[in-house]
Amino acid sequence: MSTSAAESGTASRHLPRQAYGLALVLLLASAVLWVLGMAVGSTGLDSLSRIRQDPQAWQIIWEIRLPRSVGAWLAGALLGLAGAVAQGLFRNPLADPYLLGSASGASLGVALAMGLLGVSPLATQWLALAGLTGAAFVGAVLAVLLTLLLAQGVQHTLRLLLAGVVVGVVLGALTSLALLLSPGILQAMQSFMLGSTSFVAWPACVLMAVVLLLTLLVAWGMSPVLDGLALGESTAQSLGLPLPALRVGLIVVLALATGTAVAQTGLIAFVGLAAPHVVRSLVQTSQGLLIGLSSLAGAVLLLSADLLARSVIAPSELPVGVLTAVLGGAYLLWRMHRQGSARRGAGRLP
Repeated sequence: MSTSAAESGTASRHLPRQAYGLALVLLLASAVLWVLGMAVGSTGLDSLSRIRQDPQAWQIIWEIRLPRSVGAWLAGALLGLAGAVAQGLFRNPLADPYLLGSASGASLGVALAMGLLGVSPLATQWLALAGLTGAAFVGAVLAVLLTLLLAQGVQHTLRLLLAGVVVGVVLGALTSLALLLSPGILQAMQSFMLGSTSFVAWPACVLMAVVLLLTLLVAWGMSPVLDGLALGESTAQSLGLPLPALRVGLIVVLALATGTAVAQTGLIAFVGLAAPHVVRSLVQTSQGLLIGLSSLAGAVLLLSADLLARSVIAPSELPVGVLTAVLGGAYLLWRMHRQGSARRGAGRLP
């Protein structure tokens, strides 16, 4: 008995070490990707090599490439954090940050803003500076509030999940109707729907950094409720956790992180869904560490996808949302195939 207890204690000490090691690897990968992000562009390495002599090269690096790379990293971190919170809250590994209708709400907000203001040069400039971001964020938050209203609170997880699906479908249909009534905004909406980091500037990076720090701290503080929910709702209640209040707090974190990322970069699929899966495939840890590691993994995933989107068909670029959907879908299919093969192999054992 004492030997098994000692072995379990040794294993529990190894888990944080593995988690911290993975965090260090992800931070080093982020630094390398930031440097690569400064070198990838229509002018290639030329701007990076002339950064000291040429003010224009410095402007390209400082005002375009670096904020875009930092913004992609921050948006991916927000989506990874939101994905880990959603999967822990709903106790479903297929839950993603858009589950409560935030993506459809953001799309509808942008479509309505464009439809009301038009796509004239002046209106487009205003939307790029403030209106598009604000409309997307307000739409995402209102969609989550509508989901909570339909679900009659946060007491029933299944009802909340179904309400999110219904809200997403209805708001998606309203977005299609808005595009049908204002066909002139269709091309302008395409960039938002496919996801892009092209227009991320330093003010957006500062906003995302503040929201990321805030949501990380709140999610970390509420991680014990996710650990309790992982053992079952009755177990969590027996531990004395105030589940309704903590659920509300986690949903606020989920909505704030998702709405901020979507408002700055548009709809980017699979990052929030895949990041926690990547972390769980590498280490087994508590929900608190899982949230932090998923945030780092999401940041690395989106920044890597953004670099690929910029370089695959350079000097043109692919929509980063399309690339993340293809790569994320391929990864999840591979994981499903691998798990299915492992189960079949275990079934054939004598």
